[in-house]
Amino acid sequence: MAEETSIVTGHSEKAENFTPVGSKQEAKFLEGPQSRWKELLFAFDVFKEFIYGFRKLHFVGACATVFGSARFPETHPYYETAREIGRQLVSIGFTVMTGGGPGIMEAANRGAKEAGGRSIGCNIVLPKEQKPNKYLDKWVDINYFFIRKILLTKYSYAFVVMPGGYGTMDEFFESITMIQTGKSKQFPIVLMGKAFHLELYEYMENMVREKTISPKDIELFLFTDSVDEAINHINKHAIEGFALKERKKIHPLSILGEAR
Repeated sequence: MAEETSIVTGHSEKAENFTPVGSKQEAKFLEGPQSRWKELLFAFDVFKEFIYGFRKLHFVGACATVFGSARFPETHPYYETAREIGRQLVSIGFTVMTGGGPGIMEAANRGAKEAGGRSIGCNIVLPKEQKPNKYLDKWVDINYFFIRKILLTKYSYAFVVMPGGYGTMDEFFESITMIQTGKSKQFPIVLMGKAFHLELYEYMENMVREKTISPKDIELFLFTDSVDEAINHINKHAIEGFALKERKKIHPLSILGEAR
């Protein structure tokens, strides 16, 4: 008998092995209109998860987020580059934030810990691949991808994009789009890995030629292999550009049950 696949859910045992689904609620929501009651319950669940994230991350300080693949082992050169980036970000005063998982994320968190800095994870709940790494001081487990992306963006003043897959590209282009459209301030974005990202960069140059983006849009990020160049760029456009050292420190309120 041929394998049956539901056209409503789009799932089969084989399909799930290829495309993990982290949130059944999110998958159901994205199928289309539900009953008013179910839509309301989903909205409350989203609100509850936002509040959970806000409470956990409110006092982590100014963050720099490092994006990248979960699949690189610690023997890979990209892992060591991300580890050094974590160390260097701490040295200029940042809390290092990642998606909290293995690979590039672990490397950046590890570098931050080794340099005596703070290491934060915003972990997505998935059946495979994604568990909080052991170099985190604090993390949140998030059920919805879109909430996770907002939290990774909300607390960060700089973004480093290492080699990665679909998720990394999603985060890279969303960050650029937010800046391009004026929905976000012009925080520094660094695209690390010229060999890995060469064809991507050439494609973006073609978008300039085809006038689907402006020449200035391709200047919204630094394209480099140099950790020192990346850190200097972030220091100039984030630490100095946003006067982060002058920002007033936010203190916990015991009346709200916030930990000191």
